[in-house]
Amino acid sequence: MLDFKLILQNDNVMLRPLVTGDFIPFLKLTGDKPMWIWFTNDLSVEQELKYWVDTGVNDIKSKTRLAFAIIDKSTGILMGSTSFGNISYRDKRIEIGWTWLGKQFQGKGINDHVKKLMLEYSFNILDFERVEFKTDVLNIPARKALLRIGATEEGILRSHTLMTHSRRRDTIYYSVLKSEWLLFKSPL
Repeated sequence: MLDFKLILQNDNVMLRPLVTGDFIPFLKLTGDKPMWIWFTNDLSVEQELKYWVDTGVNDIKSKTRLAFAIIDKSTGILMGSTSFGNISYRDKRIEIGWTWLGKQFQGKGINDHVKKLMLEYSFNILDFERVEFKTDVLNIPARKALLRIGATEEGILRSHTLMTHSRRRDTIYYSVLKSEWLLFKSPL
């Protein structure tokens, strides 16, 4: 069973459960409106960010999604957020998603550290068989990042998700299977 008080960390990053107090530090990271084109909420809007944080905290309480704050271990600064969700214990699968980093933290390898910690936990501790990811088919940087960590592209669901500004997203799915993780986990 997923531990909803879980803290994951390595030498570079720490993932700890989201708390209501993360709203203020997140305000400093989310003001760049174009950053949210690939996200389902425009977190540059203060009320949407507040709703998003409150939903994450409530999802932890209801044990439906474990939303994390991503923290720089050397400075203690919040850099963004990610989550475990869509958990199926019966099917031994979980989704990693809802991931974003403040603009100043993008392109620095932080996401690779985050994904490695989460994949290790999913396969080594939960003993799950499958980890899923999904993103906007137009989000080429996210797609490249998923391929870089060894995820396999599975297919596209057309007009799948309502995005900011009433755009309908085609969602592309990726996955990593436990057997694949055992083969490629070392490059991350």
